[in-house]
Amino acid sequence: MGEPLFVYGTLQFGPVLTELIGRVPAMEPARSIGRRAAALPGRAYPGLVTATGSVTEGYLLTGLTADEWRVLDAFEDDEYDLLPVSVHAGERVGYAWTYAWTAEVEDHEWSPAAFASEHLPRYVGKCAAWRRNLVLLSETV
Repeated sequence: MGEPLFVYGTLQFGPVLTELIGRVPAMEPARSIGRRAAALPGRAYPGLVTATGSVTEGYLLTGLTADEWRVLDAFEDDEYDLLPVSVHAGERVGYAWTYAWTAEVEDHEWSPAAFASEHLPRYVGKCAAWRRNLVLLSETV
């Protein structure tokens, strides 16, 4: 898949991407109109849901390889669906893939700043452990 991925939650953080795919791909600021990054019950990460009048800030990741897409697909919960969404990047409007949430959400928005200050180091550690387990599983096949 050579198409961009719109990220709005934990995948917008370089250390998370580095642990998952081994690098930080090209990132461009972008936003999705008519969607919000909702806080999720009991989770440190958000879910993107439809919300009239809302705008979600994030980034377009470009240049992802097929292997990197497979890792990200495996990483995302079953409650996410990979869907195309309209995005605005600078003066351009187009479509990108995103992981949209399909389950229960909180009434308030998810905060990237709060995530960075309260959860990022521990979350990066969990990503590293998850990736090690994925590698171990793939080596036994």
